[in-house]
Amino acid sequence: MPARSAPGRAGFGNPLPPRPCEPALAARAGSPRLRPRGRSAKTFAGSRRDDLDWLDHRRVRLRPRLSPSRPWSKRSRPRAARQLVWSITILRPQPIDREILRLAVPAVGALIAEPMFLLADSAMVGHLGTVPLAGLGLASAVLQTVIGLMVFLAYSTTPAVARWLGAGDRGRAVSVGIDGLWLALGLGVLLAAAGWFTAPALVGAFGAEPAVTDAAARYLGLSMLGLPAMLLVFAATGLLRGLQDTRTPLWVAGLGFSANILLNLWFIYGLGLGIVGSALGTVVAQWSMVGVYLVVVVRHARREGAGLRPHRAGVLRGASSGGWLFLRTVSLRAAMLLAVFVATNLGSPELAAFQIAMTLFATLAFALDALAIAAQALVGRGLGAGDLAGVRAVLRRCLEWGVLSGAVLGLIVIAANGVLGALFTNAAEVKTLLPATLVVLGLSVPLGGVVFVLDGVLIGAGDARYLAVTGVVNLAAFVPLAVGVLVWAPSGAAGLAWLMAAFALGYLGARAVTLGLRARASNWMVVGAH
Repeated sequence: MPARSAPGRAGFGNPLPPRPCEPALAARAGSPRLRPRGRSAKTFAGSRRDDLDWLDHRRVRLRPRLSPSRPWSKRSRPRAARQLVWSITILRPQPIDREILRLAVPAVGALIAEPMFLLADSAMVGHLGTVPLAGLGLASAVLQTVIGLMVFLAYSTTPAVARWLGAGDRGRAVSVGIDGLWLALGLGVLLAAAGWFTAPALVGAFGAEPAVTDAAARYLGLSMLGLPAMLLVFAATGLLRGLQDTRTPLWVAGLGFSANILLNLWFIYGLGLGIVGSALGTVVAQWSMVGVYLVVVVRHARREGAGLRPHRAGVLRGASSGGWLFLRTVSLRAAMLLAVFVATNLGSPELAAFQIAMTLFATLAFALDALAIAAQALVGRGLGAGDLAGVRAVLRRCLEWGVLSGAVLGLIVIAANGVLGALFTNAAEVKTLLPATLVVLGLSVPLGGVVFVLDGVLIGAGDARYLAVTGVVNLAAFVPLAVGVLVWAPSGAAGLAWLMAAFALGYLGARAVTLGLRARASNWMVVGAH
């Protein structure tokens, strides 16, 4: 009999060498010859509990009697019984839950900071009319693409810092994170300068109506002033996540979101700046977040004896390691831009409705991605410490929580599909397009929970090359679906629902397949601090 995993507190699934008694116990646990005379099977099993309990990694108590007719095997259980056991197990507290929730719960606030900025902007700009909201949709698509392409500043920093932390070198961990900050600042300045001059051309490429294009260009040009701030926020957040601290980003995100709402109310309605006021308020809020992060990072550096100056080798290493993650993100953003392009060709009301639906999708995605962030930090730390069993436990448990959380959030979206549109716009032609699309979105949320967790685990392991290559494969699978909607789907609610199905079910389904195949293997688990 192969050796089974140890109980949760003994390594979370770490394969251990069999005890000397295991072959005899496994083969003869139900044999009458092992049972002392005058004692019942129940008493005998109870006396052997300490010897037999550890054999099952789920820590389910053994039956009173084991026999060849009822072997101890998961495959022998009926399908319904196995599903019942899984349902009970996923709700049963596990030792790893405390570590996951300690990181995931505070991470929710930091992860949804940027989508919440867009939610606030969409809600306020939406009451200005269909044209400003559609313009915000185009500008946001470009802006989120640029910002999203730079997300590797957080995703490459987190596992790098966590690996050094797991290896026991906190000073080197902080130093690696500071190099990431300098890289973020340099990239942010270059991209902001380029975006300022090319904003009209970028939004004009979508072929929207002139009024929509003009509103989008004004919003995008001013928003570029906050681009360096957002990249610095990414790098600082990645540093703190790698240090297993997600509470500080939560407080900083709360400060930024509150400031964004107040400033937008003042600039949009108080000063009458319209969509330009929305962009200006967001820029000021983003730089306020940077100021708080810099204070926190300097304190960590002084405590651990790390320097604040950039190290050329460290900056170049960070840029090199983020290259594959950059390509991965290119494929993700290309899929989103393709979906926006299809929505634009459906019409301005459809584009405005799709902007609302995708804003909700981004909010749900970032909320579920909190589990992925916890997995990144824990997987990086575990691999740095050489704890492969702990890494497997994190993967398994985060997947269980991802499915459960996605199901709950999806049901909420489906139940509220008729009222969510009123939160973002007064335009009747936009609100009538949303219910069917939001139902499709709700159905896709559990699938998204699986995808985001698997993505986070592989990022935490540094398996960026596989993510980049399969990202291209997933995009290739989505292209014919999007083209089919563009060519054959009608305008209106039906066409918008088909577009959401192609993206949220077809594209996410392809990602789930490629990520799941990789996670089942073990060659992505490379130990060490480098």
